[in-house]
Amino acid sequence: MMSSTTTHTNPFRTFWMGGYECTDQLNAFGHRVDFLNVTGHLQRLDADYQDLQPFNIGSVREGIRWSQVEKVPYQYDWSTVQVMLDAGKRHGIQQIWDLCHFGYPDDLTPLHPMFARRFAHLCRAFVEFYRGQRPDETLIVTPINEVSFMSWLGGDVRGTSPYCVGQGWEVKRGLMRAYIEGVAALREADPGIRILTTEPLIHIVAAPNADAHLRQRAKDFDENQFQAVDMLAGRMCPDLGGKPEYLDLLGFNYYYDNQWQLDPHQTLPWADDFNDPRFRPLSFLLMRAWQRYNRPVVLTETSHPGMDRPLWIDMIGKECAAALQAGVPVFGACLYPIIDRPDWDHLTPWHRAGLWDADTAAPEPGLTRVLDTAYAEALLQAQETVSAAIPKPITHVTEADVALSLSLT
Repeated sequence: MMSSTTTHTNPFRTFWMGGYECTDQLNAFGHRVDFLNVTGHLQRLDADYQDLQPFNIGSVREGIRWSQVEKVPYQYDWSTVQVMLDAGKRHGIQQIWDLCHFGYPDDLTPLHPMFARRFAHLCRAFVEFYRGQRPDETLIVTPINEVSFMSWLGGDVRGTSPYCVGQGWEVKRGLMRAYIEGVAALREADPGIRILTTEPLIHIVAAPNADAHLRQRAKDFDENQFQAVDMLAGRMCPDLGGKPEYLDLLGFNYYYDNQWQLDPHQTLPWADDFNDPRFRPLSFLLMRAWQRYNRPVVLTETSHPGMDRPLWIDMIGKECAAALQAGVPVFGACLYPIIDRPDWDHLTPWHRAGLWDADTAAPEPGLTRVLDTAYAEALLQAQETVSAAIPKPITHVTEADVALSLSLT
């Protein structure tokens, strides 16, 4: 079991991080996607890591792509992960690893009776592989990314495997059973490992004229965002084996459409121009999560498509600073995706949400990088804003220091 002191120690090399899209899921049409290659990141690892230097980004989120690592049950091909590890070492980049981002091996779904066992075995194998060459570095792992979202996408709207409707709860239980068994396996293999959850951070409200039933329905939907983390902590579905000590670093993914009205659905506008009284600042949502779990929080994904990127990152910087000043232990913020990506289901439209965009006019858009200069300038300013708010370490002051200070005044 990790001590509370260890749990509250910030393991990230830099506050600002970059996230590289590593989705390898089956999309809505049943086609396997591989965004590590589509975005060109695998081909341009060295150049991508070099590009981070002017922005003081020394930590990144990467993924192993479970479907590619384990094409035969219990047999693992770590060759691509090794290439990525070597690139990180060359450039002094700290890599945070997603073991299951969006995607499972061809023969598995979260409803398969062997899903949890296979995942726990993968977790042990990854630690063995990693520790075989990095025995001393802090290892930070996200076992399964966005359980809440994947439960809905695959369990309720047939957007990915297992292509169900009305089975979101069962898919969530299947994912969390694997998650919990995976954490137990990771901790057994490496007691010092850090576990980073990555769940959507949302805010759901009722329509202004909603009756009591609809207001309660919106409140229940809003509360449900915490189900996955509650399961991990053993607060919900204790039969799955969750424990309070499995909570470590609380990562939250936050985008421009993460606050909405229920029945009828309507996104709450985030910009100040609209002043919807139901909208809640990001700092408020981070405070709520921290107070619920008393664990450090991390903004593990955030971005905005198109021309509003500078305004968005300016807001992110100010809200992270506000949360820090209010006493919330915010350990970092990850630009995700830091390199633009196309749509999962229709691979031609690119989101234009990265710090670097793809050149969509090029024959292979993923192999080009076009820096969004307005976003870059706003990011540098946001970094200054947050830096000023990060609590400075308390140093021990001796009597000699006090005497010297008095003698100089």
